[in-house]
Amino acid sequence: MLQSMPIRLLVTAALLTAIACKNRQDAHGVGVLIPKPMESSTGIGAFRLDGNTTIQVDTSHDEAMRLASHLSSVLEPVTGLKIPVTTAQGDSTGRIWLTLDATDTSLGQEGYVLHVDEHQVHISAHEPAGIFYGIQTLRQLLPAWIEGTAPTQIETREIQAVHIRDNPEYAYRGSMLDVARHFFAVDDVKRYVDLISTYKMNILHLHLTDDQGWRIEIKSRPKLTEVGGSTQVGGGKGGFYTQEQYADIVRYAAERYVTVIPEVDMPGHTNAAIVSYPWLNCRDTVHTLYSGTEVGFSTFCAKNDSTYALIDDVVRELAALTPGPWLHIGGDESHVTLPEDYVTFVNRVQPIVTKYGKKVIGWDEIANADLQPNTTVQFWADVPNTQMAVKKGAKVIMSPARKTYLDMQYDSTTRLGLHWAAFIEVDDAYNWDPASYTEGVSRQDILGVEAPLWTETIVKMDDIEYMVFPRLPGIAEIGWTGGAGRDWTEYRERLARHGSRLKAMGIDYYPSKRVNWK
Repeated sequence: MLQSMPIRLLVTAALLTAIACKNRQDAHGVGVLIPKPMESSTGIGAFRLDGNTTIQVDTSHDEAMRLASHLSSVLEPVTGLKIPVTTAQGDSTGRIWLTLDATDTSLGQEGYVLHVDEHQVHISAHEPAGIFYGIQTLRQLLPAWIEGTAPTQIETREIQAVHIRDNPEYAYRGSMLDVARHFFAVDDVKRYVDLISTYKMNILHLHLTDDQGWRIEIKSRPKLTEVGGSTQVGGGKGGFYTQEQYADIVRYAAERYVTVIPEVDMPGHTNAAIVSYPWLNCRDTVHTLYSGTEVGFSTFCAKNDSTYALIDDVVRELAALTPGPWLHIGGDESHVTLPEDYVTFVNRVQPIVTKYGKKVIGWDEIANADLQPNTTVQFWADVPNTQMAVKKGAKVIMSPARKTYLDMQYDSTTRLGLHWAAFIEVDDAYNWDPASYTEGVSRQDILGVEAPLWTETIVKMDDIEYMVFPRLPGIAEIGWTGGAGRDWTEYRERLARHGSRLKAMGIDYYPSKRVNWK
């Protein structure tokens, strides 16, 4: 009995050490990463940031150098360390390496490899976007206070030893921000870009026009903003983006590998445009500026050639400002448009978009028209429409309202939002798989996933954050990680450890009771 005590003590000590190591890995290793990497393992030890740390770029590629400077700017304010960027070769100890590897084509455009040991940090990728996403992962391996706005006195500046090889499941991973019902300033949109790109989302869909407001300047049709941009839900003053402001948003997003997709919703949801140019409506109804929230009462005149002349002007100017490949034509909830007029309208608008070098995206209703090649349908409600779109050769963006609409309340007590589609708690938003969600829509048909935020009840940035978080990280993981690598019970633990990071980022998130926040 006495002889067995040392063995028992050793076993106990080993177990305690293992638990301590596991807790450390969970707190600062792969156990906190969102989205979950495709392949990951935790090593022994940690890399320490100190006054001798440098960021090494082994190429003269301009974008790699910009990303190195970006990483330095992220680390410096909150660590108090000036971390220089250099292309000089030498001993790798104490360095953060950024490498573009032309030979590893399996990483694709967005994949990366991140290796951390006691001596160095190494991020390699086939394309610069992969380095950017590797940097986002690296940020999450650092303590949460790294995301704060002021230098900290905490001395721990360590990165857990890990090896990660990562690649996204879907090429399209995005969120939509409705700036038409309530207008949001340029700085708010940039803040939203920062938030979604942190979770490796690469699409910002801007809903720029609706019954309540027209938010993008069209120089050849100035009344669209002079008149149509002057109000919003609740009767506020509204607002709009000048073309210079919109171009600034697009440029800012591109620096974070986010593609902006502008949406001009039509033929319905068009009251603001019709008030600006009354001849757009061929019915006898007199339209006035609208600040309510009901839908389906407005329509462009599908039989009037001047309607398409205005659309041509809008698409021409907007396409010139938008380097991304897509332009969204809306097409939802056109309840007062005659079915034959609706088909005529969509059939005439698609060639206008393609004429200016863009691919068409529309809500699932556009499947009723004759879809042109490379058209994408965004599924939000109607399964038969989406199945019809697939049969016509279209790709699908999965945005089921019952799972991804971030304006839906979490439950009946939520202070913001609606619930016409569903109450969507954080687990509801996570527990679904795009590839099996809709019969007749398989993995090969799906371009990606998007989480829309409509803004009937959303008036300021805190409102956006409250409705978006913590649901958006889970939807980002659906897009990045795919179904086979995900499990709610496991994800809930990672999300719980992520709470301190959300706080450090200044995010006013909803503290769901379904998560045991750490």
